[in-house]
Amino acid sequence: MSVSPPNTELARRDEGGCTVYTALRNGQALGYVAVDSTVAGRSCGGVRIATGLSEEEVRILARSMTLKYGFLGLPQGGAKAGLIGDADGPLEDRRRRLVEFGRIIRPLLSEKLFVPCADMGTTADDIRYMLEQLGLSVARRQLRSNQSGHYTAVSVLAGADAAADHLGLHLADCRVAIEGFGKVGSALCGMLDRRGAKVVAVSTSRGAIYNDAGLDAALLLELARRHGSDLVKAYPRAQFLAPAQLLELPADLLCPCARHNCITSENAHSIQARIICAGANHFATDQAQEILQGRGVLVLPDFVTNCGGVLGGTMEFASIAPAAIEPFILARLGPAISRLLQEAAREGISPTALAARIAQARREQVNRNARQRGLKNWLLGLGLELYRHGLVPSGIMAPLAMRYFNRLLKHSGQ
Repeated sequence: MSVSPPNTELARRDEGGCTVYTALRNGQALGYVAVDSTVAGRSCGGVRIATGLSEEEVRILARSMTLKYGFLGLPQGGAKAGLIGDADGPLEDRRRRLVEFGRIIRPLLSEKLFVPCADMGTTADDIRYMLEQLGLSVARRQLRSNQSGHYTAVSVLAGADAAADHLGLHLADCRVAIEGFGKVGSALCGMLDRRGAKVVAVSTSRGAIYNDAGLDAALLLELARRHGSDLVKAYPRAQFLAPAQLLELPADLLCPCARHNCITSENAHSIQARIICAGANHFATDQAQEILQGRGVLVLPDFVTNCGGVLGGTMEFASIAPAAIEPFILARLGPAISRLLQEAAREGISPTALAARIAQARREQVNRNARQRGLKNWLLGLGLELYRHGLVPSGIMAPLAMRYFNRLLKHSGQ
């Protein structure tokens, strides 16, 4: 049994309907867990590692998870965890800090009030390692996929395509700026390049690069593999800029794929992009979104455009082949976003406001279903638990799961 180290504490605070737990060591915060909502007493969200992480950031991101699960109609509460540290540091140091953090938040993990998964700066293998070091069981089919970033990029692509079409543009004719070249941004860069779009700017924590004639996507990906965040210093034939300058460059499509609130009331007036389609959660403050909306910038709801990570990861957990997941997301989510944009225009409201309304209604239905007690729900729960531990063959689960996801998204109006 894992015991919290001395001089540590797990403090709890409720704010605005969200419960925030702070992991303290010698009175200093190591990290946070924010539980925004639960379904059947459980919540789920990623564990990120980042410098400058705040309680506010984790709380905002947990709310985004609630909206994301709600929009998809998935029976899961929204949460998020964050560990203060350098995600680019050595693997051993990252895992040591994760285990230390895990020991402090162990009550949340053992009770499954918070079910962790990978996020910015972590992988599924990291989370599995943390849980195993804490002596907590990890089911055979849990934490198997490290493709969340790829699936998130797929949903961003679906949103970008739908938004361009909504404005009468072709994605292949668009100039694109991608903020953040991590798991999501790098995957998105390759996808956009294959669709013929011109990626003119990318950024990392080390800086941004810009070339109006277009950047070489293959070279960017190779330099990222070799140099990580320093790829922007190694790339030739591009103008080097501060990371924040990327947001204000001339582009048709801006894809924020980094931290939250990168667009604020201070820079919203300087955004030149016609479309903003994010891979990041809560990429803009509420005031900034109002400014952008007033300027006629088409802003897609981030919890819709980045929901592919949740959807794809859940489908992969259900043994649906990765080769089938990407076309499913594109085929289902692209038309759903098109309808969302059309309906928002008819109602004269922002796409984000409409998507939030849909997410709230779906979440209420999910909670009503979860509260129903009967033989059917009991059998479904038992079957899922047996499958999670490898006692139900994947060959049986996969076709059942595909029918489930088709029905789920159809009932969600998607």
